[in-house]
Amino acid sequence: MPLQLLRRKFTVKQYHQMVEAGILTENDRVELIKGEIVEMTPIGRRHAAYVARFVQLLIIRLGQRAIIWPQNPIELDDTSEPQPDVTLLQPRTDFYESGHPQPQDILLIIEVADTTVESDREIKIPLYAENGIIEVWLVDINEQCIEVYREPSPNGYQNIQRFVRGQNLSILAFPEIIISVDEVLG
Repeated sequence: MPLQLLRRKFTVKQYHQMVEAGILTENDRVELIKGEIVEMTPIGRRHAAYVARFVQLLIIRLGQRAIIWPQNPIELDDTSEPQPDVTLLQPRTDFYESGHPQPQDILLIIEVADTTVESDREIKIPLYAENGIIEVWLVDINEQCIEVYREPSPNGYQNIQRFVRGQNLSILAFPEIIISVDEVLG
């Protein structure tokens, strides 16, 4: 008979209380996924460069049409507060000081992956679909491609496309903005 470990699930409220109490600090690289506190992998040079390139590209292309929210938390539901690499948000005058962005505020989530491709595909992207995030891009550094996920449903994204060098894509919320895969990948 296999040994069953009991797991304690946390809510976003409890997670925030741990931060307030000093149990978790800003130095702890963790995020809350489906009630579990998950350690995030360290950010390597390549990953950091891709995120920085993407942020700069989006600032230039979008200006003040959206808030670019790099590696900051979003609150999906009562049990999940991930920290995507880049999130495009609806503009708000308080820049979300009054509360973390929620699904209705999110225009696009971008995950950049070198060592986390599988966990992003199998854990984070389905979580985003369950919470109705309209569009997610997975930048796969190793395969040199961008996977675009659209049409969320409780069973995952219904529309998945793969873009490679030489191809262009656009953000669902800003279809007139054309981005080449080469610009993203460098």
